[in-house]
Amino acid sequence: MLTREDDVDAHALHRRGWTISAIARHLGHDRKTIRAYLNGDRVAGRRRRTEPDPFEPFAVYCRERLAEDPHLWATTLFDELLELGYQRSYPTFTRQLRARGLRPACESCRPAKGRPVSVIEHPPGVETQFDWLELPDPPTHWGWGAKAFLLVGALAHSGRWRGVLAESTDQPHLIDALHRITAALGGLTHTWRFDRMATVCHPASGVVTASFAAVAKHYGVSVAICPPRRGNRKGVVEKANHTAAQRWWRTLADETSTEAAQASLDRWCALRGDTRLRPTGDGKATVVTLAATEPLAGLPAPFPAVLHVDRTVSAQALVSFRGNHYSVPPEFARAQVQVTLRLGATSIDISTAARTVIARHRLAPAGAGATVRDTGHVLALERAALAAFTDAPPHRRKQRIPPGPAARAAAATLRAHPGEPAPDPTPSTTDTTTGTGSNEVVVDLARYAAAAQGRNTLR
Repeated sequence: MLTREDDVDAHALHRRGWTISAIARHLGHDRKTIRAYLNGDRVAGRRRRTEPDPFEPFAVYCRERLAEDPHLWATTLFDELLELGYQRSYPTFTRQLRARGLRPACESCRPAKGRPVSVIEHPPGVETQFDWLELPDPPTHWGWGAKAFLLVGALAHSGRWRGVLAESTDQPHLIDALHRITAALGGLTHTWRFDRMATVCHPASGVVTASFAAVAKHYGVSVAICPPRRGNRKGVVEKANHTAAQRWWRTLADETSTEAAQASLDRWCALRGDTRLRPTGDGKATVVTLAATEPLAGLPAPFPAVLHVDRTVSAQALVSFRGNHYSVPPEFARAQVQVTLRLGATSIDISTAARTVIARHRLAPAGAGATVRDTGHVLALERAALAAFTDAPPHRRKQRIPPGPAARAAAATLRAHPGEPAPDPTPSTTDTTTGTGSNEVVVDLARYAAAAQGRNTLR
């Protein structure tokens, strides 16, 4: 059985023209096994054991003992397992400890700072390093919250790097940024290197996930995962992260849009990043000169991942996406909608929170500032605007409107009895003693008392 890493490597080598025999010798597997995985007859990571795992009953004991004492020697623990009935060899025992990750890491014993490091050779065209950079306090009008994210990719040999802004670090945004960065760098290297991000591998074990293995096979690259707490293993991209944060993000103006920010980063990389001098065997050369010597493979069509972003419809029934605006029916003005894009497609879908598609438009070039409207949406918006139109005069006009008779009568009553509320002259009063009605305005409260006394007498 092939691991996902060997499966990805086999597809990458086959894409570069290696024969099945050569791949089998390189990976240490039978040719029939390699052919089965290349043909899709077998899937990496799917194999059921034909017999019970002999180490499984002892795994809990080992986990608890190593949690109590992370520095317990493996030989000491092996002696204890022998007394408990373990019958396998010591190398099998230690392999199980490593494969299951039973020994917890001790940060005090393995500090990341101050230890000696070695120089890692990076031949041309072999490795591209990727890493997410968290950017705090993005402009408020972006609507991205408290953080923005920048995926940075760097060619390990030449040091050339590019970055793509993203509002999320989920796998569709990662795949989209990977494709755009690879296109900006000029092509594919043999290997993509990542740290232990959950969208690429299982962080605890470093095993490539099934979903990202499909992405790597699509692009024909191998995937390399850095050991835990070894950030300097991908030091090229880590330095690019530091440069992007301090020399570009730190000086970005508040009024800059996302598309303008992306354009400014690309411009900075071309004018400043690519003109840096790097030492070579013959002296020094610029980054762009070294990058031109790297043998990079061609880029296929984007992997068909599905990208989802949430948006708020404007009062003009328009939805903004990547520097353009797309229309929706006018009844969805100021509502929350979701924009869906399948990478590589030429159209986008706009749907409600219940995933009901309400609009589909052709995809305009990113940052073009285009407004894409559907004819039906335009007509519906015009009808809604005309229905709300009225030819009634405004409430405040420049004309003379003096107090009328009712207002003058109320004013006279207020002058005759200051401090008392003016009665409403409109309704008529009824004499409860005689049962006759009159239009006389009752002001004296004694009249109300007499009327109430007569009503009680009648009862």
